Amino acid sequence: MKLELRGFLGLLCAAAVGAAAATSAAPAAPAAPAAKAAAPASTSRLVKDGVVIDFEARPLEGSELVEGALTEVRFRFSDERTGAPVRGSRPAAWLDVGANIQAQAGGAQRQCVEKIGLYLKGAVGIRPLVDMNGYYLLVMNNDASITVIDPMVSMAGRTSTLTTIQLKRPAVDWVNHGDLKRLYVSMPSAGQVAVVDTETFQVVASIDAGADPTRIVLQPDGRYLWVGNNARDAAASGITVIDTRDRKVVMQTQTGRGHHEIAISPDSRRAFVTNRDDGTVTVFDIATLKKIKDVTVGAVPLSVAYSTLSRAAYVSNGKSGTISVIDGARLEVVKTIEAKPGLGPVRFTPDGRFAMVVNTPQSVVHVIDPGTNEIIHSPKVQSDPFQVSYTQGFAYVRALSSERVTMINLTSLGVGKEPIVQSFAAGSYAPKMGGDLPLADAVVAGLGEAAAFVVSPADNATYFYMEGMNAPMSSYPSRGKLARAVTVVDRSLRELEPGVYAGRFRMPAAGTFDVAMSLDQPRMVHCFSTQAKVNPQLEALRQTVAVEFLPQGRSFKQKDVAKVRFRVIEGTGVPKAGLKDVIVRYFLVPASPPRDAIAKEVADGVYEVPVELEETGAYYVFVSVPSLKLGYNDSGFLSLMARAEPGSPPRPRMSDK
Repeated sequence: MKLELRGFLGLLCAAAVGAAAATSAAPAAPAAPAAKAAAPASTSRLVKDGVVIDFEARPLEGSELVEGALTEVRFRFSDERTGAPVRGSRPAAWLDVGANIQAQAGGAQRQCVEKIGLYLKGAVGIRPLVDMNGYYLLVMNNDASITVIDPMVSMAGRTSTLTTIQLKRPAVDWVNHGDLKRLYVSMPSAGQVAVVDTETFQVVASIDAGADPTRIVLQPDGRYLWVGNNARDAAASGITVIDTRDRKVVMQTQTGRGHHEIAISPDSRRAFVTNRDDGTVTVFDIATLKKIKDVTVGAVPLSVAYSTLSRAAYVSNGKSGTISVIDGARLEVVKTIEAKPGLGPVRFTPDGRFAMVVNTPQSVVHVIDPGTNEIIHSPKVQSDPFQVSYTQGFAYVRALSSERVTMINLTSLGVGKEPIVQSFAAGSYAPKMGGDLPLADAVVAGLGEAAAFVVSPADNATYFYMEGMNAPMSSYPSRGKLARAVTVVDRSLRELEPGVYAGRFRMPAAGTFDVAMSLDQPRMVHCFSTQAKVNPQLEALRQTVAVEFLPQGRSFKQKDVAKVRFRVIEGTGVPKAGLKDVIVRYFLVPASPPRDAIAKEVADGVYEVPVELEETGAYYVFVSVPSLKLGYNDSGFLSLMARAEPGSPPRPRMSDK
């Protein structure tokens, strides 16, 4: 069985994965050969069937294409005769090591076609270094982890788990900075925000973010990350602001007592922060990072959202049952919309035309028209609603006391209309039966299609629902984990302007790469070439300490004990002898509880550890040496396979116990 390895490796070994992913039995291949020189950008042109395709790969960080740096590839489609943009092209693209898809002279394009065919099949283990077409699901778990799911890949029909991201402490909220390929995750019990690279799915930083950092919001221009500090001490209860460029805290200030929700104006000029226990909203000027005013609203403000149409902030007050409308220029309450106590989250539809506010004890959703600041609908939904999420066509309302998800057709909203309400079952159990729930959404829109992903905590699964169906089409169980929330990482090309498509990623390694491009209309396949230089900073890291697994068997029988041997080497290649804290961690894929063991030195710089393969399946083996500051994710890993004896009955997995 072939294994998808790419997600488990850090940036330093990304090049090896592309070559090693094709077989689980071979050791990790060496990184792509480093390029001696590279232009600031790679450009080339293809003219075929009356269409001109201009390809460009350019750096977004620094002046050259280097490994580990944010890179953008662009395809410009134009008519050969008129030069006019060719619309509706919808290209697909992949980046892989050049040697993997080059062939003998005259056969390069044939090999390119074959490689793309393998990518499109979604086979486990046959994956490019960078896929610029699909998306990944990230599932927030109840423990200190995030599960990464590749919906395009399945392993023997059982799992699509790509990797698991380990955090310091359990997460509560997150926000995705797509342009920088970063996911920011709040960890209240750690007092930090974790920064996850969504290319390598590794935690690249942990930022101190004040006491009890909970809600996090990224302002529209992506410059600052706003973090609400729910500290019990009133002096520490407020806001922390982090500059996403250098990950530094630029402001930390007290605003008021209680939980804090945050809304940012679309022009990134004003920030509105609720103070639940004080009944106020603190307004900040973002340019100066100064507090402008405290606005008194109703009792227990639980949520805030900003309207682009009315240019006002809408605050739902749970205890008083009112929605306060704060004018964005005057910073005064200009309207108080009356409802009933029990109001919760307020959110605007994607086009900003309507706002929806859930009322949990009443089991209704109030629809507000920002043009008149009036409630125009209050449709009944499932018992105890607590979240509202959107696709382009529907509002999805998740309820605590029902396994069914309510859908409200957005085109049916408006004065004089009757909202169209329907529902479907996402699992068999109500969310409240799954225990504590985070602030992060349990429903997220699918990309490029009328669909949504829904987490059912009590069923411990994420369901894929296509709009128009009576039930979810598929599900992704979280074996060994307790699923709580879901988000999507987009890897697809975006149309920046007519005929111009672009994708961003972090260059996985240094060397020569092929960018395979496939086009349906007109049907066309071509491989462009680009190069990346060695990153001096990463090269310095590579010259410190590494783990080198020795040639050894990878396939075993169930219940065997594999004696795994490896070297700990310095950057010069010299084995590091005499280490007493070489720790080996191994686990059964996809997410069984890990086991740790201390390796013993059996020769100078060579260490050995027994790995007990109690159950059938694939095992991953990682190495850490605390005295050398070598973490589990700082080097490569080894994969082992345990196979059942012919005719033996299947055994329950550790993750199912």
